[in-house]
Amino acid sequence: MSKGHVALLGLLAALLVADGPAPPAAHAPGPPGPAAAVSAHDIARILGDANPHLSARELARMGNAVVRYSAKYALDPELVIAVIRVESNAQPWATSPKGAMGLMQVMPYMAHPMGMAGNFATIESNVEAGCFILASNIGRLGEADGISAYFWGSDIRGAGYLDRVRAARAEVRRQLRS
Repeated sequence: MSKGHVALLGLLAALLVADGPAPPAAHAPGPPGPAAAVSAHDIARILGDANPHLSARELARMGNAVVRYSAKYALDPELVIAVIRVESNAQPWATSPKGAMGLMQVMPYMAHPMGMAGNFATIESNVEAGCFILASNIGRLGEADGISAYFWGSDIRGAGYLDRVRAARAEVRRQLRS
């Protein structure tokens, strides 16, 4: 093989590595492949549709936080958006009767085990804490039980929450494709 062919093959290999693996075939069985890249602008648009009372600044902060922390914790951003929609309907000031706070309804007592400091009511810290908890659950329990445990904790009592998150994720995907 000539040096030119070797160089061309090297360039092609580098391009393939930089571009990532090929998407799964459309007819492949099983769950869908990884989500397409979701921009902070797309996230802001979807969350703004869910809560039209949000300012452009709040929406930008939410979009940036979801992009940053879904990547940091290796989560599908569509899943994070779905959890936000199910948990708070994109209301950063939401507080549950049991004391969960913010977009992802994080319980304040979760701050110490995570080693995270700060006010979990802020957009960024709440999304990071929620992503950390969700990713930890999924890592330990798999996706379905990990999502369920986000709501139920260690005592999962049904699939209602999982079904709501899956429906919200499907809606997010539909909105992203439209």
